[in-house]
Amino acid sequence: MKVIAVLSQKGGVGKTTLATCLAVAAEADGKTTAILDLDPQATASFWSDAREAEAPAVSSLQAVRLGPVIAAAAKHGTDLVIIDGAAVARDVAQMAAQFADLILIPTKAAVFDTMAMTHTLDIARQLDKPVAVVLTFVSPQGQETADAIEAMGQLGAEVCPVTIGNRKAFFRAQGQGLAAQEFERSGAAAKEVAALYDYTNIRLYGAAKESGQ
Repeated sequence: MKVIAVLSQKGGVGKTTLATCLAVAAEADGKTTAILDLDPQATASFWSDAREAEAPAVSSLQAVRLGPVIAAAAKHGTDLVIIDGAAVARDVAQMAAQFADLILIPTKAAVFDTMAMTHTLDIARQLDKPVAVVLTFVSPQGQETADAIEAMGQLGAEVCPVTIGNRKAFFRAQGQGLAAQEFERSGAAAKEVAALYDYTNIRLYGAAKESGQ
């Protein structure tokens, strides 16, 4: 079993969006997947409540319960666990990071978001965990994205080659308990999710797997 932790000290950067979209992609790829929702706002759990499909399973819990719950998931044959972290709470991020095979840090290109990203990056480095920064809410035009990538390079952070655009499909899908690729199967958001899922497979397993196969 593999564990992805989607973590950021900054709220509103798309943690739950990435977690739910990747979980749906993994299920479509034949992996039994669970989302562990550590956010007190329980956004992933509310998404699951609105969802008609039973999978992926979503459990809302406190970070202190992560160890037993992850162990139980492995025992019951879960292939992939995705941890949806809580903003601001550094101790929660540290506990989640301990169990991760890969940490994804979503961040906007704005200066305050990239500054907040460094705290989570430090946690990953302290624990010697594989980590990648994922740029979210990316505008189709402007210098901000290139500037953010350059700044992260100066920090020695690996930046995921897939960026997530500021697309309405993500927001509309969430309200219906769907992932963007379910809401608009051939749209730009769906293509971004598929590319991000392939990237996570390369990082976790050393080879890309196409979603849906």
